[in-house]
Amino acid sequence: MKKYTSLMVVATLGATLPLSGHVFAQDSTLKEVQNAISKGDTDISMRYRYERVDQDSIDKTANASTLLTRLTYKSADLNGFYGVFEVDNIAAIGNENYNSTVNGNTVYPVVADPTLTEVNLAFVGYKTGGFDLSFGRQRINHNDQRFVGGVAWRQNEQTYDAYRVQYADEGKFKFDYSYVYNVNRIFGPDSPNADLQGNIHLLNVNYNLDKTHKLTAYAYELDFDTALAISTRTLGASYDGNVGDIKLHAAYAVQSDTGNNPNNFSTQYVALELGTKVSAVNVGIGYESLGSDNGVGFTTPLATLHKFQGFADKFLNTPGVGVNDLYVKVSSKIGKINLTAVYHQLDSDVGSIDYGNELNLIATYPVADKVSLLLKYANYSADGFAVDTNKFWSMVNFKF
Repeated sequence: MKKYTSLMVVATLGATLPLSGHVFAQDSTLKEVQNAISKGDTDISMRYRYERVDQDSIDKTANASTLLTRLTYKSADLNGFYGVFEVDNIAAIGNENYNSTVNGNTVYPVVADPTLTEVNLAFVGYKTGGFDLSFGRQRINHNDQRFVGGVAWRQNEQTYDAYRVQYADEGKFKFDYSYVYNVNRIFGPDSPNADLQGNIHLLNVNYNLDKTHKLTAYAYELDFDTALAISTRTLGASYDGNVGDIKLHAAYAVQSDTGNNPNNFSTQYVALELGTKVSAVNVGIGYESLGSDNGVGFTTPLATLHKFQGFADKFLNTPGVGVNDLYVKVSSKIGKINLTAVYHQLDSDVGSIDYGNELNLIATYPVADKVSLLLKYANYSADGFAVDTNKFWSMVNFKF
């Protein structure tokens, strides 16, 4: 019942306000509420995507043609209070020649974009001073989303049913704490993997030393009701800044079992990335390690995993012997076209297993003020893990 609380609040508010305004027409407070609702902002966006997946272990090739249509409403401010309500519809254009994880088309590779109509956001917030308090179904994206994110690349976004407290001090200090009781995952409400319920505490603190140096500390307690093997406690910190012409990102975290996790382990996360600009080309090199202990790999089940370790998504679940990712990336711009290439060399943290390598290519182009085009390609060449996989995407975004 908890996960429906925010929806009930919004539904009740919407149903009662017109009646209350009629019966108590002279009540100035109710008039102010009605004005806040009527003067709110409504946005519509659409995202069409074609995704092709050719995977060696499956004879058929997936061809997913889907359209995300999103309607977002945000009320006007009322003495600091505001409300947000958002509905998504995901439709298949043509035949569903792909495995959405719920459509039963298991002869095809997975493209985790199920067709659905769903409430994506429904929450009430209150702002005062530097505080922003919110309750309900909402987005929670921390830092680069390596530990907590919305997986917004997929057509069905991951959102959180949560109580949240944020505080910002003039851009210098930021505090963000959420108690989450349900995670609405990308697989949709018809999937047995639709939700992750439990007692989930997400704490993230940022401190800007100056304009070019930022420190972050975080603590994540993920005590799930049923997904016991990924119930973990993670404590970590990161640094982002510029040292001369070098951009630097460094992070370190430790993770151990918590709650009723049947495993006993303590492992580490390490990340380091250096980047600079050479003429009109941005170049970077990075290393990321998700360690292993007692046969259990470091996990980040709430992350926007597609951003990391290659777009082919071969490491959404960390292998028991961990994974190390050594990568180089190059990006530039030709006219209005943004181009990026990334090469990953992937191996185990324990046992010296050469998993394979992956090449990622991205091109984006702003067609018009509110229309953008993206082309994307991933080629995973397997050695000691998974199978050869090619993925291609073409995507158009519209905003109204």
